[in-house]
Amino acid sequence: MEEHIILGIDPGLAHTGWGIIRQRGVRLECVAYGCIATNAKQPLPDRLNKIYEQIGAVIERFRPESLGIETVWFGENVTAAFGTGQARGAALVACAQGGLCVGEYTPTQIKAAVVGIGTADKSQITYMVTQILGLEQDPHPDHAADALAAAICYTTHQSILSEENVAV
Repeated sequence: MEEHIILGIDPGLAHTGWGIIRQRGVRLECVAYGCIATNAKQPLPDRLNKIYEQIGAVIERFRPESLGIETVWFGENVTAAFGTGQARGAALVACAQGGLCVGEYTPTQIKAAVVGIGTADKSQITYMVTQILGLEQDPHPDHAADALAAAICYTTHQSILSEENVAV
């Protein structure tokens, strides 16, 4: 049975969540997860470099082939969205250097893939990630749970794309 290692990223300047899952057929299992925290008192380039280096270290250690990453959502706090976009860019550069196949998903797509409804709240996402991956406890912090959700979303969208390719 073919095996795939997928990295999920929930980007943020203060906290960038990451999660690694293994896919064997329809079975998904959690390999590892964590969160990169940066200090708001540090210069922006240093914070972005930390995200870049630590995502690079995750890629080097776990050797994922693919990435599911959340897109930037411009809600009411546009300033936070700019920081998130910069953190996302730093993570994407590390992933590009690692040669990962990238799937980008909106928060609504990720919620729908994991919970079945695009308006799910954080607790519903965490609960379903725990159930889907067969974890004994909820992944913490919630940024890591969101990153695992992005990786799960990648698997569901890739299945759809594969079916579309067969039908063509």
